[in-house]
Amino acid sequence: MASPPQNAAPPPPPRRRPPPRVLLLRQPHHFSLLDRPLPDGFHFLKPWESPLPFDDFLSSADARAAEAIYTNGRDPVTADLLRRLPEARLVVTTSAGLNHIDLAECRRRGVAIACSGDAYTEDVADLAVGLLIDVLRKLSAGDRHLTCGLWRSEGQFSLGSKLGGKRVGIVGMGRIGQEVAKRLEAFGCAISYQSRKKKPYVSYPFYSNVHELAANCDALVICCGLTEQTHHMINREVLLALGKEGVIVNIGRGSIIDEKEMVQLLVQGELGGAGLDVFENEPSVPEELLALDNVVLSPHRAVYTPETLTDLCDLVVGNLEAFFSNKPLLSSVLDE
Repeated sequence: MASPPQNAAPPPPPRRRPPPRVLLLRQPHHFSLLDRPLPDGFHFLKPWESPLPFDDFLSSADARAAEAIYTNGRDPVTADLLRRLPEARLVVTTSAGLNHIDLAECRRRGVAIACSGDAYTEDVADLAVGLLIDVLRKLSAGDRHLTCGLWRSEGQFSLGSKLGGKRVGIVGMGRIGQEVAKRLEAFGCAISYQSRKKKPYVSYPFYSNVHELAANCDALVICCGLTEQTHHMINREVLLALGKEGVIVNIGRGSIIDEKEMVQLLVQGELGGAGLDVFENEPSVPEELLALDNVVLSPHRAVYTPETLTDLCDLVVGNLEAFFSNKPLLSSVLDE
């Protein structure tokens, strides 16, 4: 075979793929909280920096070319949004819940979903147990009693209740529910649970009906996600079954509990207490709860510690790099 001419031009270098476009529906606050820049190797579309209204921005050629969508849970990924972003093949969410994503539409379109995985699990479980201890032992109420000068003027504060030996029902035995159970077991609590179906790898007593679970428990810890089926699942009847000494802790979503009924029962003394990190109409909180010593409130912060935010940033970057390198996602939803 003839040799190529000595003066032949070298073949052109292969064309480099442009950086994948990632549409940020909201500024990723976990990066900014850690004073950490967004990763290199991606073209991030930032609607808040555009002079265009968001709706017009979505119609731009740049946005329509987005191959991935980032959301932190406040901004829904709807069927309409996916229709307007025809090139999107990945949704990355940093929310522990998935009720803001149209999962069925993602499946239909073949859009992969990367979730927060185990990043939040330990911190959320810690806060759930902390809320339960606080309500039972009246830590926050005791602090107010002391700092308001009532210890000096009125004397000793009312007694709290021990955690050890309590019958605790966990609603939702996923990652977080299992970590809550493990912690409470160490306190000597008797654990039982309710979920969509019995978990073959879980040895705790199982209840298919949340009302029956509540009737056989001293405390309920809500660890499930919000769906059409779980909306207001904890209704008046469930709360009455929990009883006048019963305590409810919610680190799931506010709308899993019928908040209006819960407030009424707490005010009337028909429910023993509540530890709440989530609410139905955040950031609004029913004013009646603010005056109750048997209620402990937290501003939806169960997932936030510096350690978790670091892990979450690594997970977001890892999922983006894996997807655009044709590797398995680190925390896939639809494969679970």
